[in-house]
Amino acid sequence: MIFRIDLLKGRGIPAKTRPVGLAITSVTFAVPVIIAIAMLGSYLHDRITISVQRQATANYEEKIDELFDAVEVCKSFEKTRDIINDCLSEVSSSIIRHTQWSPVLATIAKNIPDSAALTGLEVRRHFVKRRTGGEDAAAEAAEITVPVNRLQMDVIANSRWDGDGAVRDFRERLRFSSILGPKLEDIRVSQKTDTFNGRDVVSYKMDCIFKPEL
Repeated sequence: MIFRIDLLKGRGIPAKTRPVGLAITSVTFAVPVIIAIAMLGSYLHDRITISVQRQATANYEEKIDELFDAVEVCKSFEKTRDIINDCLSEVSSSIIRHTQWSPVLATIAKNIPDSAALTGLEVRRHFVKRRTGGEDAAAEAAEITVPVNRLQMDVIANSRWDGDGAVRDFRERLRFSSILGPKLEDIRVSQKTDTFNGRDVVSYKMDCIFKPEL
Protein backbone atom coordinates (compact mmCIF):
# COMPACT_ATOMS: atom_id res chain seq x y z
CA MET A 1 0.00 0.00 0.00
CA ILE A 2 1.32 3.49 -0.94
CA PHE A 3 0.81 6.49 1.41
CA ARG A 4 0.69 10.06 0.08
CA ILE A 5 2.13 12.94 2.17
CA ASP A 6 1.01 16.60 2.02
CA LEU A 7 4.26 18.56 2.38
CA LEU A 8 2.46 21.82 3.24
CA LYS A 9 0.36 20.32 6.02
CA GLY A 10 2.98 17.83 7.11
CA ARG A 11 0.64 14.87 7.24
CA GLY A 12 -0.35 12.01 5.13
CA ILE A 13 -3.21 12.18 2.70
CA PRO A 14 -5.67 9.42 3.44
CA ALA A 15 -6.15 7.05 0.62
CA LYS A 16 -9.51 6.85 -0.95
CA THR A 17 -11.51 4.01 0.38
CA ARG A 18 -13.55 1.98 -1.99
CA PRO A 19 -16.58 -0.14 -1.00
CA VAL A 20 -15.03 -3.22 -2.53
CA GLY A 21 -11.89 -2.75 -0.45
CA LEU A 22 -13.91 -2.33 2.71
CA ALA A 23 -15.84 -5.47 1.98
CA ILE A 24 -12.69 -7.46 1.34
CA THR A 25 -11.10 -6.11 4.52
CA SER A 26 -14.23 -6.93 6.55
CA VAL A 27 -14.38 -10.42 5.15
CA THR A 28 -10.67 -10.89 5.82
CA PHE A 29 -11.16 -10.09 9.52
CA ALA A 30 -14.61 -11.70 9.86
CA VAL A 31 -13.67 -15.18 8.60
CA PRO A 32 -11.04 -15.87 11.31
CA VAL A 33 -13.41 -14.55 13.97
CA ILE A 34 -16.21 -16.81 12.75
CA ILE A 35 -13.85 -19.79 12.65
CA ALA A 36 -12.61 -18.96 16.17
CA ILE A 37 -16.19 -18.68 17.46
CA ALA A 38 -17.10 -21.98 15.79
CA MET A 39 -14.04 -23.69 17.25
CA LEU A 40 -14.82 -22.25 20.70
CA GLY A 41 -18.40 -23.49 20.44
CA SER A 42 -17.22 -26.93 19.36
CA TYR A 43 -14.70 -26.98 22.22
CA LEU A 44 -17.33 -26.00 24.78
CA HIS A 45 -19.74 -28.58 23.35
CA ASP A 46 -17.08 -31.29 23.56
CA ARG A 47 -16.25 -30.27 27.14
CA ILE A 48 -19.92 -30.49 28.11
CA THR A 49 -20.30 -33.85 26.32
CA ILE A 50 -17.20 -35.25 28.05
CA SER A 51 -18.43 -34.02 31.43
CA VAL A 52 -21.84 -35.64 30.88
CA GLN A 53 -20.21 -38.89 29.74
CA ARG A 54 -17.90 -38.91 32.76
CA GLN A 55 -20.86 -38.43 35.08
CA ALA A 56 -22.76 -41.21 33.30
CA THR A 57 -19.70 -43.48 33.54
CA ALA A 58 -19.38 -42.73 37.25
CA ASN A 59 -23.07 -43.57 37.72
CA TYR A 60 -22.64 -46.83 35.81
CA GLU A 61 -19.58 -47.76 37.88
CA GLU A 62 -21.52 -47.02 41.08
CA LYS A 63 -24.39 -49.21 39.88
CA ILE A 64 -21.92 -51.96 38.93
CA ASP A 65 -20.43 -51.82 42.44
CA GLU A 66 -23.92 -52.05 43.94
CA LEU A 67 -24.78 -54.98 41.67
CA PHE A 68 -21.47 -56.66 42.54
CA ASP A 69 -22.27 -56.39 46.24
CA ALA A 70 -25.76 -57.76 45.58
CA VAL A 71 -24.30 -60.67 43.61
CA GLU A 72 -21.85 -61.45 46.42
CA VAL A 73 -24.68 -61.38 48.96
CA CYS A 74 -26.72 -63.66 46.71
CA LYS A 75 -23.78 -66.08 46.39
CA SER A 76 -23.36 -66.05 50.17
CA PHE A 77 -27.06 -66.84 50.61
CA GLU A 78 -26.82 -69.68 48.07
CA LYS A 79 -23.76 -71.11 49.83
CA THR A 80 -25.53 -70.93 53.20
CA ARG A 81 -28.60 -72.55 51.66
CA ASP A 82 -26.51 -75.41 50.24
CA ILE A 83 -24.86 -75.97 53.64
CA ILE A 84 -28.25 -76.04 55.36
CA ASN A 85 -29.63 -78.44 52.74
CA ASP A 86 -26.64 -80.74 53.21
CA CYS A 87 -27.14 -80.68 56.98
CA LEU A 88 -30.85 -81.41 56.60
CA SER A 89 -30.07 -84.28 54.23
CA GLU A 90 -27.53 -85.70 56.67
CA VAL A 91 -29.95 -85.36 59.59
CA SER A 92 -32.70 -87.01 57.54
CA SER A 93 -30.40 -89.91 56.61
CA SER A 94 -29.32 -90.27 60.24
CA ILE A 95 -32.95 -90.37 61.41
CA ILE A 96 -33.76 -92.99 58.78
CA ARG A 97 -30.77 -95.11 59.83
CA HIS A 98 -31.71 -94.89 63.50
CA THR A 99 -35.32 -95.72 62.69
CA GLN A 100 -34.17 -98.79 60.73
CA TRP A 101 -31.96 -99.97 63.59
CA SER A 102 -34.59 -99.53 66.32
CA PRO A 103 -36.34 -102.88 65.63
CA VAL A 104 -32.94 -104.60 65.50
CA LEU A 105 -31.90 -103.26 68.90
CA ALA A 106 -35.28 -104.20 70.35
CA THR A 107 -34.83 -107.76 69.02
CA ILE A 108 -31.35 -108.02 70.58
CA ALA A 109 -32.58 -106.79 73.97
CA LYS A 110 -35.49 -109.22 73.86
CA ASN A 111 -33.46 -112.33 72.97
CA ILE A 112 -30.22 -111.99 74.96
CA PRO A 113 -30.01 -114.78 77.61
CA ASP A 114 -30.13 -113.95 81.32
CA SER A 115 -26.71 -115.60 81.87
CA ALA A 116 -25.04 -113.19 79.44
CA ALA A 117 -24.60 -109.43 79.39
CA LEU A 118 -24.11 -107.03 76.50
CA THR A 119 -21.10 -104.74 77.10
CA GLY A 120 -20.50 -103.25 73.67
CA LEU A 121 -22.37 -102.52 70.46
CA GLU A 122 -21.03 -101.08 67.21
CA VAL A 123 -22.40 -100.71 63.69
CA ARG A 124 -20.00 -100.65 60.76
CA ARG A 125 -20.57 -100.28 57.06
CA HIS A 126 -18.37 -101.20 54.12
CA PHE A 127 -18.96 -101.50 50.40
CA VAL A 128 -18.67 -104.49 48.10
CA LYS A 129 -19.00 -104.92 44.35
CA ARG A 130 -21.81 -106.98 42.90
CA ARG A 131 -22.71 -107.91 39.35
CA THR A 132 -26.28 -107.39 38.24
CA GLY A 133 -28.14 -108.43 35.10
CA GLY A 134 -26.74 -110.68 32.42
CA GLU A 135 -29.07 -113.56 33.25
CA ASP A 136 -30.53 -113.58 29.74
CA ALA A 137 -29.12 -112.72 26.34
CA ALA A 138 -30.85 -109.33 26.20
CA ALA A 139 -29.60 -108.15 29.59
CA GLU A 140 -26.14 -106.67 29.94
CA ALA A 141 -24.18 -107.47 33.09
CA ALA A 142 -23.09 -104.50 35.17
CA GLU A 143 -20.92 -104.12 38.24
CA ILE A 144 -22.30 -101.95 41.05
CA THR A 145 -21.12 -100.98 44.53
CA VAL A 146 -23.50 -101.80 47.37
CA PRO A 147 -23.27 -101.18 51.15
CA VAL A 148 -22.96 -104.01 53.67
CA ASN A 149 -23.77 -103.42 57.35
CA ARG A 150 -22.10 -105.25 60.22
CA LEU A 151 -23.40 -105.24 63.79
CA GLN A 152 -20.66 -106.17 66.27
CA MET A 153 -21.60 -107.03 69.86
CA ASP A 154 -19.44 -107.68 72.92
CA VAL A 155 -21.03 -110.26 75.24
CA ILE A 156 -19.69 -111.56 78.57
CA ALA A 157 -20.64 -114.59 80.70
CA ASN A 158 -19.70 -115.77 84.21
CA SER A 159 -17.96 -118.91 82.97
CA ARG A 160 -16.93 -120.47 79.70
CA TRP A 161 -19.38 -123.34 80.09
CA ASP A 162 -22.32 -121.08 80.74
CA GLY A 163 -21.10 -118.59 78.16
CA ASP A 164 -20.73 -121.02 75.26
CA GLY A 165 -24.27 -122.33 75.63
CA ALA A 166 -25.73 -118.86 76.18
CA VAL A 167 -24.01 -117.41 73.10
CA ARG A 168 -25.07 -120.35 70.90
CA ASP A 169 -28.64 -119.92 72.08
CA PHE A 170 -28.44 -116.16 71.49
CA ARG A 171 -27.09 -116.64 67.96
CA GLU A 172 -29.85 -119.10 67.04
CA ARG A 173 -32.51 -116.76 68.38
CA LEU A 174 -31.20 -113.94 66.20
CA ARG A 175 -30.91 -116.13 63.10
CA PHE A 176 -34.52 -117.31 63.36
CA SER A 177 -36.10 -114.05 64.49
CA SER A 178 -38.64 -112.49 62.14
CA ILE A 179 -36.86 -109.13 62.28
CA LEU A 180 -33.20 -110.11 61.85
CA GLY A 181 -33.40 -113.55 60.23
CA PRO A 182 -34.26 -112.43 56.67
CA LYS A 183 -31.63 -109.67 56.78
CA LEU A 184 -28.68 -111.67 58.12
CA GLU A 185 -26.10 -113.34 55.92
CA ASP A 186 -23.95 -114.77 58.73
CA ILE A 187 -23.19 -114.51 62.47
CA ARG A 188 -19.56 -115.10 63.43
CA VAL A 189 -18.50 -115.69 67.03
CA SER A 190 -15.06 -115.46 68.65
CA GLN A 191 -14.09 -115.59 72.32
CA LYS A 192 -11.34 -114.55 74.72
CA THR A 193 -10.70 -114.23 78.45
CA ASP A 194 -11.27 -110.74 79.79
CA THR A 195 -11.62 -108.83 83.05
CA PHE A 196 -14.85 -107.12 84.00
CA ASN A 197 -15.36 -105.24 87.30
CA GLY A 198 -12.21 -106.82 88.74
CA ARG A 199 -13.07 -110.46 87.98
CA ASP A 200 -12.20 -112.84 85.16
CA VAL A 201 -14.94 -113.39 82.61
CA VAL A 202 -15.28 -114.94 79.18
CA SER A 203 -15.79 -112.31 76.49
CA TYR A 204 -17.44 -113.09 73.16
CA LYS A 205 -17.40 -111.05 69.97
CA MET A 206 -20.52 -111.60 67.86
CA ASP A 207 -20.24 -110.24 64.32
CA CYS A 208 -23.63 -110.06 62.60
CA ILE A 209 -23.09 -109.60 58.85
CA PHE A 210 -26.12 -108.29 56.98
CA LYS A 211 -26.98 -109.02 53.37
CA PRO A 212 -25.88 -106.39 50.83
CA GLU A 213 -28.43 -103.62 50.28
CA LEU A 214 -29.19 -104.03 46.59
